[in-house]
Amino acid sequence: MDLKEIQNLIKFVSNSGVAEVKLETGDIKITIRTTLEGNSPDITYVQQAPMQQAMAAPVAAPVAAAPVAAAPAADDNSKYVTIKSPMIGTFYRKPSPDKPVFVEVGSTIQKGDVLCVVEAMKLFNEIEAEITGKIVKILVDDMSPVEFDQPLFLVDPS
Repeated sequence: MDLKEIQNLIKFVSNSGVAEVKLETGDIKITIRTTLEGNSPDITYVQQAPMQQAMAAPVAAPVAAAPVAAAPAADDNSKYVTIKSPMIGTFYRKPSPDKPVFVEVGSTIQKGDVLCVVEAMKLFNEIEAEITGKIVKILVDDMSPVEFDQPLFLVDPS
């Protein structure tokens, strides 16, 4: 079961009105609990039994950023596009400690450019831009934990 399948399962469960779902496939056990008010996810547990292959796994292929959504219209950021984290993990602005950051505020980006890396379960996933524009704000500090769908960058698409 890959990350995209898990994300789709979480969305399906949160929209279905079910309070709790438990799934076991091979060595992966997943429990998803949702609140009945608003059907938003409350707690998500993902456990994976240790595997020797996972320890020697190569760097994961680039992961496209989560769906790009417009920022709330109530503030000055309404003209900007928010790039969100497609997974839970640790946010890194650099490919390694001795390398320069991927992007800075004011950087012009193209669709497909790597913006950051999110490390999840010892795999470093490159987060790529889905739009062309200019970085207006970086919303997360380097080496900070991030949640699924957490805003990472504000981009001016003009």
